[in-house]
Amino acid sequence: MPKNQFWKTIPLEKLGKDQWESLCDGCGKCCVLKLEDVDTGDVHYTDVGCKLLDCKTARCTSYEKRKSFVPDCVLLTPDNLGVLSWMPESCAYRLLYENKNLPDWHPLVTGNPDSVILAGHSVAGRVTPESAVDEDDLPDHITVW
Repeated sequence: MPKNQFWKTIPLEKLGKDQWESLCDGCGKCCVLKLEDVDTGDVHYTDVGCKLLDCKTARCTSYEKRKSFVPDCVLLTPDNLGVLSWMPESCAYRLLYENKNLPDWHPLVTGNPDSVILAGHSVAGRVTPESAVDEDDLPDHITVW
């Protein structure tokens, strides 16, 4: 168990850049394509990764420049967490925003960067690249993570 559990004592809006970035468990769920039902507003996750997602590692291949390549990529901030209802329920940013604890498999809790994969909460190795799926076929790729 890590000694410095900053996420328990520092509000999200006061976190330093490195602390903020370390909250991401690297699951890749926010980087899969999603479909919104226009009638209900429900958001459905797919098993199709964004064009920048490395499907084997669930990491962005161009994290620092991602907005240049994917203009609608959402940059998380403490100010927009409340309106991003599509964020995964296991997302550390969402959990902390909702005053909940990090899951016991989160790398900050375990000290192991691979714990999200070992716990089965990563999309790594379980997604198809966006370039391999026709947009019309996306509904066939809806999945529950």
